[in-house]
Amino acid sequence: MNSQLKAHLALLGTNLFFAINYSAIKYFTNNHYAGPFGINIIRISVSLVLFWFLFLFKQPEKKIEKKDIPAFLLCALTAIALNQMLFIKGLAFTFPIHAALLTLITPILITIIAARVLREKITLERSFGLLLGALGAILLITNREASLPGENKILGDILVILSAVAYTFYFILVKPLMNKYSPIQVIRWLFTFGFLMILPFCFHEFTEITWPVFTFKDWFFLFLIVVPGTFLAYIFNVYGIQKLSASTAGAYIYSQPVFAVLIAMIFLKEELSLAKVIAALLIFAGVYLSNAKKEI
Repeated sequence: MNSQLKAHLALLGTNLFFAINYSAIKYFTNNHYAGPFGINIIRISVSLVLFWFLFLFKQPEKKIEKKDIPAFLLCALTAIALNQMLFIKGLAFTFPIHAALLTLITPILITIIAARVLREKITLERSFGLLLGALGAILLITNREASLPGENKILGDILVILSAVAYTFYFILVKPLMNKYSPIQVIRWLFTFGFLMILPFCFHEFTEITWPVFTFKDWFFLFLIVVPGTFLAYIFNVYGIQKLSASTAGAYIYSQPVFAVLIAMIFLKEELSLAKVIAALLIFAGVYLSNAKKEI
């Protein structure tokens, strides 16, 4: 198997692993085995240990300069602390299909911020794409669906959108670091700083996890969230970007909600209503048009 094919499979695997997270995390929060922040501290801490274990087998890396530490802290805040906590809390309140589709607006947000910060031109085509994406998000949020006790779909959807906003800022802020240091080195330090940031907010829910009631199925789902869904997803994504390109990796994000929808329908019996289909088409079209002929 050549390296190009491996890279494409790695990117496909990345989005499949991320898609599994939606239903696996929802399984835990629905059954009250673990709170969202409790799950979050497990996935971040175990991945952190695995990243540092991987460090033992890496070639010597460039020493991080003191002047870059604030940038690392800011990226850890946006990518790990804010993005992960907002996303996992929002997912606990809303539907996996909603979360998967709303996460897809990240490329649209990047277009908006790039236009504001980097002064990139917003063409008529991109403007129409932004409008379609916004309409799709609004349709999802305002669509009335029956929720489980303790769920708050509107709040959940808003938190997922805010997590996408945080990740958008991270995506822009991390580029200079990725150009200066190895991607694995950057991610390892982001997880290190990010873990310290989330610890005060997530530790209480971690102590409330009902470990004694865990079955083999529960442990397997937790494994899926932590190892493939977090650690391997980041490793595969970095590998794919290194062998191909960031734009190619970005194109694979379209597969993530498709996987997430199928998994949620099979394992959580979630319904794919007409409103969700229309919203999905609007968001897909919005992402495509807003990023047409655009290099990020």
